[in-house]
Amino acid sequence: MRESVHTNTSIWSKGMMAVIAAQFLSAFGDNALLFATLALLKAEFYPDWSQPVLQMVFVGAYIIFAPFVGQVADSFPKGRVMMFANSLKLLGAASICVGFNPFIGYKLVGIGAAAYSPAKYGILGELTTGDKLVKANGLMESSTIAAILIGSVAGGVLADWHVLAALGICSVVYGGAVIANLFIPKLPVARPGQSWRVKPMTASFFNACRVLWRNGETRFSLMGTSMFWGAGVTLRFLLVLWVPVALGITDNATPTYLNAMVAVGIVVGAGAAAKLVTLDTVARCMPAGILIGVVVLVFSLQHALLPAYALLILIGILGGFFVVPLNALLQERGKHTVGAGNAIAVQNLGENTAMLLMLGLYSLAVKVGIPVVGIGVGFGALFALAIAGLWGWQRRR
Repeated sequence: MRESVHTNTSIWSKGMMAVIAAQFLSAFGDNALLFATLALLKAEFYPDWSQPVLQMVFVGAYIIFAPFVGQVADSFPKGRVMMFANSLKLLGAASICVGFNPFIGYKLVGIGAAAYSPAKYGILGELTTGDKLVKANGLMESSTIAAILIGSVAGGVLADWHVLAALGICSVVYGGAVIANLFIPKLPVARPGQSWRVKPMTASFFNACRVLWRNGETRFSLMGTSMFWGAGVTLRFLLVLWVPVALGITDNATPTYLNAMVAVGIVVGAGAAAKLVTLDTVARCMPAGILIGVVVLVFSLQHALLPAYALLILIGILGGFFVVPLNALLQERGKHTVGAGNAIAVQNLGENTAMLLMLGLYSLAVKVGIPVVGIGVGFGALFALAIAGLWGWQRRR
């Protein structure tokens, strides 16, 4: 579908709704596919420590392609970039469904996700402006977390019914995301005429890294979001092993229900952040970040389902309130310095490096036999201390 080039500042514009619909379907597919593929690894008797390796393969794509995906997002209409990226996700999911190596298929999905991320966040600054950008981010995060909520549960439930059926449904959902991308308006290219030679592209990306990491506000955002998402993905895999140890439940669905509680909380927290935090008051989100670590520590000591649900909802609320303002700050400052696409690509490099490191440490801890409860307690304590240190550093600036 071709539309005239335009920018609409309303967060309820047709273009914004198309972005949100495409993001919902894409995020649904990502989360359902993860749990369906984990069920496949379990059914084929892969060792426990290989589960986080699957996600490490995924996030490795973000790191490898980080110097290039930001320029791709800024050199083409971002809606078309999103469509191409979802097509790669469709190819990866379909390959796993037909019996291709799950790690290679999931790598293809990771490449699609790496290309998708700068475009999906960068387009928000082109469809809306100013303080509406925080609200747009809240809408995006709420849609994403709703997709995580439904997709995670669907992936686990469908995998308990039939693993291949679950993988097939993931492929269909990615196909729906490709179709939704056709309804995103063709906006102007953000930064036309850039060189496509590898050396200049790499140099441009690392120059964007230097610009953003030298600026106090954007460095603050990059550090906060990197720690948050590194912790978030580790918690997801921690739950997979924690459920049978702490609760004695061995199905595929229960960890997805618990992950869904985090998603419910993030929707609430993102909405609260959109109402209570502006670009000038971003530091209000920091106490929530410290409390995330504290609540994770308390959660790790639970042995009953009901308090586990309640604590995970609280973790989600704190997480949504923490990360939405930091994302908006980076998009706004990045748009006026290195371009929104490059800013998100730099953010992705930081976040996925943190994920890779935390998942690597988690996989190592599992492999050497550290009890999962001990891993959770240590993880929560370290995260709280890290965010407290970041907040203290920011206040001293």
